[in-house]
Amino acid sequence: MDDVAKNIIEILKKHMKEPRDDISLDTELTELEIESLDLAMIVFDIEDTFGIEIPYNANEEVEDFKTVGSVVDRVSALVSGGNDQTSSGAAA
Repeated sequence: MDDVAKNIIEILKKHMKEPRDDISLDTELTELEIESLDLAMIVFDIEDTFGIEIPYNANEEVEDFKTVGSVVDRVSALVSGGNDQTSSGAAA
């Protein structure tokens, strides 16, 4: 497991009411019983940790955030610059 995955799992544990030690990349986020407010805090924490901005719309991107592994993949792509949505250019 790479550093991105380890960091994300630690962030998830930090925000869970009952942290688990059996979280893997295949674990579905729904299994973690994370409340919506906690999910928002997790997204902010991930953004701060990795210096990225995660474009997220719960209605459109559910598949991107289905499992821990899908979150890791999305964050890894953003960190490596695989998504231009992280650029900070202002619209005219």
